[in-house]
Amino acid sequence: MKKPNRRKFLQAATITSAGYLVAEGNAQDQPAAESSGEKPNVACIGIGGKGGSDSDNAAKFGNVVAICDVDRSRLEGKSKKEGFQKAQKYTDFRELLDKHGKNLQIVTVSGPDHMHAAATLMAMRAGCSVYTQKPLTRTIYEARKLAEVAKETGVCTQMGNQGTALDTSRTAIAQLNAGVVGTVTEVIVWSNRPVWSQKPDRRENLTSFAEKGYKAAPDRKTADKMIWAKFAEVKQGLDNLDWKNWISTAKYRDYYPGLYHSFQWRGWWDFGSGALGDMACHMMTVPFAAAGLKDPTWVRAKSTGHDFDSFPASSVIEFEFPANDDPLYPKRGKIPFWWYDRRGNKPPKEKYEEYGIQNLADAGVLVIGDKGAFYSADDYCGKYQLLAKGGEEIKPLPNITTELAENKGNFDVSNMYELFRAVKAKDPKICKSNFVDRAGPLTETILLGNLAVWAASQGGANGAMGDWGEKIEWDAKNLQVTNLSSLKTPGVQELVKPVYSDGYRLD
Repeated sequence: MKKPNRRKFLQAATITSAGYLVAEGNAQDQPAAESSGEKPNVACIGIGGKGGSDSDNAAKFGNVVAICDVDRSRLEGKSKKEGFQKAQKYTDFRELLDKHGKNLQIVTVSGPDHMHAAATLMAMRAGCSVYTQKPLTRTIYEARKLAEVAKETGVCTQMGNQGTALDTSRTAIAQLNAGVVGTVTEVIVWSNRPVWSQKPDRRENLTSFAEKGYKAAPDRKTADKMIWAKFAEVKQGLDNLDWKNWISTAKYRDYYPGLYHSFQWRGWWDFGSGALGDMACHMMTVPFAAAGLKDPTWVRAKSTGHDFDSFPASSVIEFEFPANDDPLYPKRGKIPFWWYDRRGNKPPKEKYEEYGIQNLADAGVLVIGDKGAFYSADDYCGKYQLLAKGGEEIKPLPNITTELAENKGNFDVSNMYELFRAVKAKDPKICKSNFVDRAGPLTETILLGNLAVWAASQGGANGAMGDWGEKIEWDAKNLQVTNLSSLKTPGVQELVKPVYSDGYRLD
């Protein structure tokens, strides 16, 4: 029997996946289940990874009538769990929302970054309130669009940065707003991410012979066996995975086992937003709300180098924020914000040692004011210190109150519950991380940093940090790179506003 070539095989596998999807959809062509008691009807889009706990949390407060995931084994496993046994199963969120949208009150969206906006927009336009994982979107324009549509439709929204529901986080924001460390002059955040693979030429160096245990290239017969073993692995993966719907809004590329799905997508420009997108929504929540870190005027970065396909192994980013006269924040002048990623890539010692901090955590937040500093060694600012120069502790200001989250056992569940409470009260403002006031603007700020990383593709020798890349000058009001025409780096505009593949709607 003649073996098919790889391209024809992958095309056939994609067609097979599409056929499975149509068959499953037709078999379940029936209305959504009625709401159980007063519980709202819920659909969960993305049930693996963080989507696993998001869907479980939603099932505590809602009646789950439909679930969607491109991984069919996940769908089957989830459908056997309590709270999901009556849920109808889909691998295409568009089909789910077409069939159930009118009967749904809440939708959770927890897939890879590149599909967040398309699924969330479709749900909101159908009148559904939405809980969408962080980062809210992969690109800046998408974040702005989600906030606009949330405001237009009046639905309730919440981003999945669960630290927002921590009492410590909310108290820290209130203390900083009240001036416990004085007027903010600088903000620094550093992360131990990435914990997934991201580096140049990942697609060209999938598995070396050395990693397979060979001291030299194998002979033709052995190589043939290796090729066809991988061929069989690809086929098995595509039998279980709806690859076309995983790609969704992005440009098509072939499936390869373990390279993109399930966790590795974070390190690819087409699908994820790197370490910054993964962790900054958590770590920047307190400084963003406390210092008004909206609408930076420019940003620049340096990195260990990338190939415009995979993110760099490490980067440093500098943002500049203009003076802020917003009455919600202590009046402050122009300030810098610094971001460092990769374990061991930390701010200079002089930035923290003057506040008595000796053993800096692998990840943390430092908000410096003219009277002291706020230091948290927790990704969610779940614990923190207020320190004067020299290390003496600053006492919290008295009589500073803030609205705390309703405790439902842990901050992840409490953050989800806040959306359900908002839907019941018909008040989008109950959600502290709603798209209009917090999640949209926060995501815009964060993702601007990735424009600078894109423009800092040249690393140093032997994996070292390179020089500063081109500065990105930014008009936040109009979402425009004002020096775009003079940039030598190509492709910057596509990170502001993406072009979706056919079948997906942005505007």
